[in-house]
Amino acid sequence: MPMDELFAAARAVRERAYAPYSGFQVGAAVRSRNGHIYLGCNVENAAYPSGTCAEQAAIAAMIAAGEKDIAAIAIVGSAAEPCFPCGACRQRIREFADGATRVLAGGTLGAERIDTTLDALLPHAFGPEQLPGLTGLEG
Repeated sequence: MPMDELFAAARAVRERAYAPYSGFQVGAAVRSRNGHIYLGCNVENAAYPSGTCAEQAAIAAMIAAGEKDIAAIAIVGSAAEPCFPCGACRQRIREFADGATRVLAGGTLGAERIDTTLDALLPHAFGPEQLPGLTGLEG
């Protein structure tokens, strides 16, 4: 089950998060359209809120590897209930994914997972296709 593998990867990387200020650890796993998995965890900073979200870190790892298309993403937080991406990360995900992209949210209990789409989380999204004619944004 590909989404189970993605969820397990996000859950595992959450343990590496650096969250000394909030105590809220988040892990994210992005599956690219090529099937590769990229991981990220949140990294807080004393210049709060100048940290890095887990989703942002996973997307950056994907981009650094030369890929640009998200097929699915899983996010796991350190609360019992499922953790969803913040508004800024929803927009970051949308930059590299379409509205039908699956988003799996989970928490520490692991039993309750919410499997949804980016469109459900970010209706009427603004994406690269709204900026036609700008160089460097296509493909």
